[in-house]
Amino acid sequence: MRAHLLCLALLGVGIMRTPGVTGQNASERARAVAFLESQNAESERVYYTSEETAWTYYTNLTEDNRKAMVATNLEEAAFTKQSAKNASMFEWWNYQNATLQRMFASIADIGTAAMPEETKLERLNNVLSEMEGIYSTGKVCVKDDQCLELEPGITRLMATSRDYWELTKTWRGWREQTGNKMKDLYAEFVVLSNEAIRANGYNDTGAYWQSWYESDTFAQDVERLFLQLEPLYIQLHAYTRRKLKEVYGEQIFPKEGHIPAQLLGNMWAQSWGNLLDILQPFKDKESVDVTPQMKAQNYTALRMFHTADDFFQSLGMKPMPQPFWDLSMIEKPKDGRPVVCHASAWDFYNGRDFRVKQCTDITMLDLITTHHEMGHVEYFLQYMHQPVVFRAGANPGFHEAVGDVMALSVATPKHLQSIGLLSNVEEDRESDINYMLSMALDKIAFLPFGYLMDLWRWSVFSGETPQSFYNTKWWALRCRYQGVSPPVERSEDDFDPGAKYHIPANTPYIRYFVSFVIQFQFHKALCQAANQTGPMHKCDIYQSREAGSLLSRVLELGSSRPWPEVMQIITGQDKMDAGPLMEYFQPLTDWLKTQNEGHETGWKHMCPEKIPVPSSTSPVSISLMALLATLLLSSLCTHTYLLLSIPAQSTCDGTLGDMRTHLCLALFSAVTVFLTSGQLITDLDQARQFLNEQDAESARVYYKSSVKTWEYYTNITDENRNAMVASDLMVAEFTKDSGRNASMFDWKNFQNETMRRRFSILADIGTAAMPDKTKLKRLKNVLSEMEEIYSKGKVCMKDDECLDLEPGLTRLMSSSRNYEELTKVWKGWRDQTGKKMKNLFAEFVSLSNEAIRANGYADTGAWWRSWYETETFRGDLEQLFLQLEPLYIQLHTYTRRKLMEVYGESVFPSGGHIPAHLLGNMWAQTWGNILSILQPYNKQSVDVTPQMKAKGYTPRRMFETSEEFFTSLGMEPMSQLFWKNSMIEKPKDGRSVVCHASAWDFSNGSDFRIKQCTDVTMEDLITVHHEMGHIQYYQQYMHQPVVFRSGANPGFHEAVGDVLALSVATPKHLQKLGLLTNVEEDAESDINYMLSMALDKIAFLPFGYLMDQWRWSVFSGETPQSLYNTKWWALRCRYQGISPPVERSENDFDPGAKYHIPANVPYIRYFVSFVIQFQFHKSLCQAANQTGPLHKCDIYQSKEAGKLLSRVLELGKSRPWPEAMQILTGQNKMDARPLMEYFQPLTDWLKDQNKGYRTGWDHMCPGSIPIPTSATSIRVTYGLLLVTIVTAVLSYM
Repeated sequence: MRAHLLCLALLGVGIMRTPGVTGQNASERARAVAFLESQNAESERVYYTSEETAWTYYTNLTEDNRKAMVATNLEEAAFTKQSAKNASMFEWWNYQNATLQRMFASIADIGTAAMPEETKLERLNNVLSEMEGIYSTGKVCVKDDQCLELEPGITRLMATSRDYWELTKTWRGWREQTGNKMKDLYAEFVVLSNEAIRANGYNDTGAYWQSWYESDTFAQDVERLFLQLEPLYIQLHAYTRRKLKEVYGEQIFPKEGHIPAQLLGNMWAQSWGNLLDILQPFKDKESVDVTPQMKAQNYTALRMFHTADDFFQSLGMKPMPQPFWDLSMIEKPKDGRPVVCHASAWDFYNGRDFRVKQCTDITMLDLITTHHEMGHVEYFLQYMHQPVVFRAGANPGFHEAVGDVMALSVATPKHLQSIGLLSNVEEDRESDINYMLSMALDKIAFLPFGYLMDLWRWSVFSGETPQSFYNTKWWALRCRYQGVSPPVERSEDDFDPGAKYHIPANTPYIRYFVSFVIQFQFHKALCQAANQTGPMHKCDIYQSREAGSLLSRVLELGSSRPWPEVMQIITGQDKMDAGPLMEYFQPLTDWLKTQNEGHETGWKHMCPEKIPVPSSTSPVSISLMALLATLLLSSLCTHTYLLLSIPAQSTCDGTLGDMRTHLCLALFSAVTVFLTSGQLITDLDQARQFLNEQDAESARVYYKSSVKTWEYYTNITDENRNAMVASDLMVAEFTKDSGRNASMFDWKNFQNETMRRRFSILADIGTAAMPDKTKLKRLKNVLSEMEEIYSKGKVCMKDDECLDLEPGLTRLMSSSRNYEELTKVWKGWRDQTGKKMKNLFAEFVSLSNEAIRANGYADTGAWWRSWYETETFRGDLEQLFLQLEPLYIQLHTYTRRKLMEVYGESVFPSGGHIPAHLLGNMWAQTWGNILSILQPYNKQSVDVTPQMKAKGYTPRRMFETSEEFFTSLGMEPMSQLFWKNSMIEKPKDGRSVVCHASAWDFSNGSDFRIKQCTDVTMEDLITVHHEMGHIQYYQQYMHQPVVFRSGANPGFHEAVGDVLALSVATPKHLQKLGLLTNVEEDAESDINYMLSMALDKIAFLPFGYLMDQWRWSVFSGETPQSLYNTKWWALRCRYQGISPPVERSENDFDPGAKYHIPANVPYIRYFVSFVIQFQFHKSLCQAANQTGPLHKCDIYQSKEAGKLLSRVLELGKSRPWPEAMQILTGQNKMDARPLMEYFQPLTDWLKDQNKGYRTGWDHMCPGSIPIPTSATSIRVTYGLLLVTIVTAVLSYM
């Protein structure tokens, strides 16, 4: 690797190997320093390239990436070897300067790069990558159609299952699919590694690893530490064994005292925290495993990492740099590519790029792991100023300890309470024991495994354990030190060490044992620096700048000083010491000894001779291997471009088909350049010509498609459906060709930003990317079939009375107060819609994902989120919801109490949920229809539905009223075509239509329509303004190119009509319309009005948030078909605080009872809209010179407000949405504060009303469904029980 450059650098400073030069003079020192500086710069470049190539392979396990990584490893090895050779020209061992000597020593110690033969070194690297490939692609098929990867599937199963046979099958299957396949490779690796290391002057690889600790007595030191700690482990083992016997029965436990290895909640029995539900002694205390709370609070992988980042920053330490957030892989990719999931932190050696690779699960265990990995990155950040050779931990254990010492604070109940994951911290001995036991199941249970892993490897590297005894030795150590035994027979045909990542990855493991000891030394020292008093297990150094300063002093040194000197700085002593760890757990040690009195402790050091099985009293004899262990222990695409062999005009005439001549000729010209030059087209004139012709053709194609879709939606027949599907396929083909044609241009390098944006939108072709036309057609048919099921759904109240959704069922749900009638309608609608389309929806998910992945996205959800042009979109949404959730909780509490007064407390679950059918809406998404129940003061109602009917309002008049509002702002009136072509009432001729309100742009600049089965209600008057807002947006941006005829983001489009409705709904405006005779200006009237608005705007928020949380989890594969309804209700119970009125199971498909699911309309846009419309409202009120509270502002007739709004609307999608937001609001991000300001008087009032009442609800769904006819409740079915369980174990994002 470019070693010749270093040689030239050396010659440039006159370095020569001269006898007698000892480095004692200034000239020699200067030359040495110059060499080291040059070496450092080149090292950064070489190591960056190596890390980048390795990252590419670890995050995408392909053969090409593996070969690239091996090639780069060989280049790095060559560089390392040459570096050592260059360093040998200096007599550095005689230098007086300890730092220079240490740097040269590090350069000279080159590890496996010392391999004399390059072909063997290449083979060594290939063997390692092949073993990692086997491990990372391993799967276990728990059923014929269900094969699980290690993360998260197998890990979750091992953590949660209590089925002996399932655990045994999984335990064995993982070893068969990983370790057993690599035994010969590992033996080859041992030979090659030892040969390379011996060329570097070490006896074997194990001796090389031990040298990193700079102590001749290291092996004896770690043995001494283990012997100090072993008595505590024995007590923990005895307690755990006894509790597990209570679960599984004594007959499956070997008489020698071992615990079967598959029963400890972890694939390797290395930590036992997943058994806390079995082992926690005082179960009436709040659990210290906050996994359920994390899920209930919608923690995501990103939020977990930000939580860790916040902890380090609270100590005054360095925040994660932006490249960390941009480039890390903190979740398992959703695109199905195999990756190495094992968590790891990466330093790319350029002082800027640091990353973590982790397939994060939403568990407390992974929260701790996150702090661990972030600890590595903090170490990287602290020592990045050091020379490359010193960018490492003081010893490998130091690096592992940094994150873990933070986690000792993070895991304390006090800290978990401070970050909202524990609601109550009980200060008593029982709670202390619960907590310390939970910590011991991680910290103490791990110790023997952390110790024996490298005992096994050292014995292999040294030749003490040959290949024929690999597995025998492995189990000899595990039986001896851990007291665990295999659940099935093992032999030398197996290779169980290879089932643990660090073996095939060749990662030394004793560092973790060292870390688990010294982190408690660090913890004690940092607690003292933070002036924390009391027991160590209660210490939380969060926000202590003093502790952070002390730790930073250590981290910034890297490996520039021997680790005992660094240890002296932080702890005041220069050796590893188990004393602080034992002090930390002393109360638990005493308690365990008491609990174990009268019971057997310990186990026989030899493996059991027989393996008991639960199905028989006669145990299965273990194979020859176990007997040996006993003895040993005693010793391009489907289309082509236009043909170029004939003139352009005749080519276009002959191939025209459905393509207009101008576009064909433009493409002909472009293709000619592309194919004759072999390069992407850079000519801007040609690009402009292409875009202009493309735009004209797009308008024509989309108009034809819109007409066919309109004909189907307003007359649902098979003939119209087939015509629509055919038209959709034509559009898809056109879209695919457009993307392909755009790819001929070098548009990514165009200087013109608008052109780049137009090309980028053309290139993003969505489901049109589906390679298989038959599948694409099926995708379109599946969508239309689901919509047809939805649109034709009816519920029969009587034999001769069957109601459509609009207006019949909607009116009934809004006006009925009959519990049983509401229940019947609620259930009936779901039986007639969602239930009939579950299999279709699952098919749609598969087809949609296949199409979208062909377009380069992980899944359909990732594609949808890309429309918002921000990588932090999910995190931004979460923050907005968390800001707004307290107001929703207050509204929910008030509403529940008022509904109890109507229906009686007996029908309400004890967990605080509201039955979903009582809220006046089929989906409980808005609650305005129960205003008559909830309105607190006897003032004139702000629901003007009666007045509208009394004044003879018709749908046409409602639309004219809305139009007049827009024109009063100086905005565009509706065209004559709008009034001629729109469907604003349900047809009287009996034909089936899609009644769901929608606005349509026919892409020709003149035809805009609305389809709505309008009812004469105030709710529909608001909906009319919403839909007319879409039309106004269409008219404002119709001059833009077709690709820009869209909202700045989807939420913008939804917000435009709604922001005007905020004015329309004010009592002042309703009075102007003659719908209110008198406007009372007092606090009670204000509360009535704001409550009416909150029943729409606030009640909707969690529903608007969760709809696409559900779909994203489905698209990503997190939620399989077998859990569709379970996950749906887990989210609705958690976020909305509602529960189903009748039993639900996986035979139901309740998401499909909401239009946007079968219609495949993304929904998060509505949540976004409900936030940003208040930002818009505040800005428009300011433009209109409106003063006073936001909830009283009416911008009617303000030309200034209309002008400001028009400036944004006319941009369409031509600019990124933050720029459009900046124009309208003066800020470039979504902000919940204007919404909160609008409702602040109501918030204060609700808090006062709710004093003395329970607020909130259990995040899990109720365990039973109350019914009004009896004091006894129906036991919930399996399906709802599953909901209850899944709420606690599934992620909500």
